[in-house]
Amino acid sequence: MSDPERAMLLSVHPRFATAILAGTKTVEVRRQRVAAPPGTPVLLYATAPTMAIVGMARIASVQVATPREVWSASRASAGITRREYDEYMSGATQASGLSLEEPITFEDPVPLAALRASGSFHPPQSYRYLTGEDLRRVARVAPGTGAALQGALGGLVPA
Repeated sequence: MSDPERAMLLSVHPRFATAILAGTKTVEVRRQRVAAPPGTPVLLYATAPTMAIVGMARIASVQVATPREVWSASRASAGITRREYDEYMSGATQASGLSLEEPITFEDPVPLAALRASGSFHPPQSYRYLTGEDLRRVARVAPGTGAALQGALGGLVPA
C-alpha cells in the first residue's frame, strides 16, 4: 500500500457484505474510478438495517474500464444479476471492479451508534479512506474487533 496510514471504508448492502465475507462474492463494483493499490485493507460497512462494520478484506486488484468491460470480466464473481448491474450502472461511463481477497468476519460487528458515540462518524455513500486514527477509533469502540484489526493491519492499530 502506498500510504501506510490508509485503509478504505466501503459501504455495501448487508447481503453483499455477507457474500463477500463468505467468499462467494469476490468482486465489488462501483460507478466511479477507484484508485486503490493492491493490498489496501477494506473495512466493510453493512448499510441499513445492519448499520455496522461487519468485517474486512484486502484489495487484490482494481479494474477501471467501461461498465460493459467490467461486467464482462467480473460477472461470475460480482454476486449480482445482469439486471441489477445494469440498473446500478445506468448512465455511468466508467466503472471499477474491486477484486477482494482474505475476507475476515468480525466476531463483534462495530455498530454505527458506537462509532458515532466516540466522535464524528459518517458512513460513506460509496467509499472513503480511513486514516490510522480512524482505525484506532474503531479498535477502541469494539475491543473484540481490535484484535482482528491489529492482526490484519499491523502497526496501524495498537495491540
